[in-house]
Amino acid sequence: MSVTTSETIIETRIEADPKAPAIVLTRDFRATPEQLFRAHTDVDLYLRWVGPDGMTNRVDYWEARDGGSWRYISMLDGAEHAFRGCFHTVRPDRIVQTFCWEGAPDEVSLETLRFEDLGNGWTRLHSRSLVNSFEVRDDWLRSGMEAGITQGYAKLDALLASGAV
Repeated sequence: MSVTTSETIIETRIEADPKAPAIVLTRDFRATPEQLFRAHTDVDLYLRWVGPDGMTNRVDYWEARDGGSWRYISMLDGAEHAFRGCFHTVRPDRIVQTFCWEGAPDEVSLETLRFEDLGNGWTRLHSRSLVNSFEVRDDWLRSGMEAGITQGYAKLDALLASGAV
């Protein structure tokens, strides 16, 4: 769900691309592009906000650089979930990476995140996750990912407001 004003997208907009098996996400933050970049690449910050409420995370490895890789483990409701991927491009305005939930290792997405400076202390995050089929995309959209994303971004909002980023 999104609420749009003339200036900002207050909540997360999650959309299925009608022409490609991709999920497109748009969200505005009261932050600079540099702060959002840091929140996505500094593992200590990332683990504090990623995922739904009640989830705890620990890192296995994290190399936020061109050609680096990452893996973290999340605990939610007594279940452990591992995620991994590779960073292809890491620069202040853009991150390109793969993303894989190890519970479905054949379903790897290629994610592109772009940080657009809107001025006046606001940045728009543009995210596109390309998967290998429309069926996989639609399964992901039905999986409850929206709750994890919106709750995670609410935690990121709080980190940004606190000055931790």
